[in-house]
Amino acid sequence: MPVPVPRQRETPATESGQAVLHAVAPPTPIGADVAQATPQTTALTLLVIEDDPAGGLTVPEILDADGHRIRLRTARNLTEAERLLTPDVHCILLDLSLPGTRSLGGPAAGTATTTATLDQQLAVLHQVLRLAPRHAVLVLTDEDDAERAAEAVRVGAQDFLFRDELDGRLLSRAIRYAVERKRADIAQYKLAESKLRAQENARLERGLLPTPLLEGSDLRFAARYRPGRSRALLGGDFYDAVRTPDGTVHAMIGDVCGHGPDEAALGVELRIAWRALTLAGLCGDDLLATLQEVLEVERPCEEIFATLCTVDIAPDGRRAGLCLAGHPAPLISRPGRRARLLPYENSGPALGLLPRARWPRRQVELGGTWSLMLYTDGLIEGRIGEGKERLGQDGMVEMINRHLDLGLSGEGLLEASVTEARRLNGGELTDDVAVVLLSRSEG
Repeated sequence: MPVPVPRQRETPATESGQAVLHAVAPPTPIGADVAQATPQTTALTLLVIEDDPAGGLTVPEILDADGHRIRLRTARNLTEAERLLTPDVHCILLDLSLPGTRSLGGPAAGTATTTATLDQQLAVLHQVLRLAPRHAVLVLTDEDDAERAAEAVRVGAQDFLFRDELDGRLLSRAIRYAVERKRADIAQYKLAESKLRAQENARLERGLLPTPLLEGSDLRFAARYRPGRSRALLGGDFYDAVRTPDGTVHAMIGDVCGHGPDEAALGVELRIAWRALTLAGLCGDDLLATLQEVLEVERPCEEIFATLCTVDIAPDGRRAGLCLAGHPAPLISRPGRRARLLPYENSGPALGLLPRARWPRRQVELGGTWSLMLYTDGLIEGRIGEGKERLGQDGMVEMINRHLDLGLSGEGLLEASVTEARRLNGGELTDDVAVVLLSRSEG
C-alpha cells in the first residue's frame, strides 16, 4: 500500500490566495532576462490545474534546508489558469487523473462527473500548451495509466508523475527538470529559427545582389553591400548589371522603402523583372513604367514604393542614358577632374507613387576613361559625429575625392567609402548601404 501523501502546510502568503511552500532556490522564469534575475530572492511559482471541488489533488510540501519559498496557485479551470498564469510562473502541474478532467474548460451545469477518456484528457493538455507555450508543463496521473503519461509527453509535456509516488522531493526535482528541459527546448527552437533565418537571408542576398552578366564587356564592375544595424535580414536595397547582345551595358540600383522580409522579397522581384525586361529590349521610360506595374501588383500595401537609378552605357563606352525614379544621382569621376554628381533635373518620381508617371531619359557624355558610382541613400544619410548633421551628397562627393586623391579605385574605393561613412556615423549605419562602381579605361 502506498504511503498517504500529506497535504500541503500553508504559511502566510505574500500574494492574496496563494499558499507559500518551502523550496530550493528557484530557477529564472522561462523567457525572463537572466541578467536581472535574482534566484536567491525570487520565489518559485507552481500553478496547479485540477477541477475537483473537494480538493482531491494533494500537493505535498517541498522542503529544503535553505528555507527558500515556493508559491502555489490552484486553478479549477482554464479560465482561472489563464488569469493566474503571470510571467513569474515557472511550471504548471496538470492533473489528468482526476474525475471530470474533460470539463476543465468549464463544467456544464447538471452533468455527471465521469472519468475522461484519453482523447479528452489530451485535448485539455493541448489547450494548456496553447495557453502557456513558454512554460514547463508536468502531468500527474495514476500509476496504471503509463500509456496516458507517455502520450502526454509525446504531445508536449516536459515530464509526468504518478500520483501514488508523489512526494516533496520528487516534485521539486521534477519541476526543476521540467523547467530546464523547457528552457533547452526553447533554446533549440531559437537556434533552428536562427539557422532558418540565415538560410532565408542567403537566398534573399542571392536574389538582391546577383552576379552581373557582363561577359564580353571591357567595363570593370565592383559592388559593396552592408546591412543596417536595425535588423538581421537584408533590407530592400538591390542592384544588377547586364550586357545585351548589341553591346550595351545596363546597370541599375534600387531601394524599396521599409525593412524586413516583405520589402527584401519585393526588391528581389523588381531586380529579376528589371533583368528580364532589359534582356527583352526595354529601356528607359518603358522599362520603368512596366516595373511600376510589377510593384503595384506585388507590394503588400499601397504605401510601399521603390526608388531606382538606371544607366545604359553605349557599346563604345563613351556615353550613357540615365533615368532616375526618385533616386540619388550617380557620381562620375574622370582623370584630372574632381568627381561630381551627374545632372538630376527632370527626374521622375519613385515607383509606386504616381499612376501613369513618366521618367525622362537623359543623355550623358562619359568620355574615354571614367568611373561611375551608383549608390543607395543609406550611404548619404549617415550622421556626422554626435550632431544631427548628415553626410549628404555633398559630403559624399568630398569623401570620394579624398579617396581618389589617395589613388584608390575599384573595390578599394568602395570599401574605404563605406568604412568612412560608418566611422563618421559613430558606428554601424542605420540603413542598408549598396554601392556599385562601373569603370572604363581607354587605350
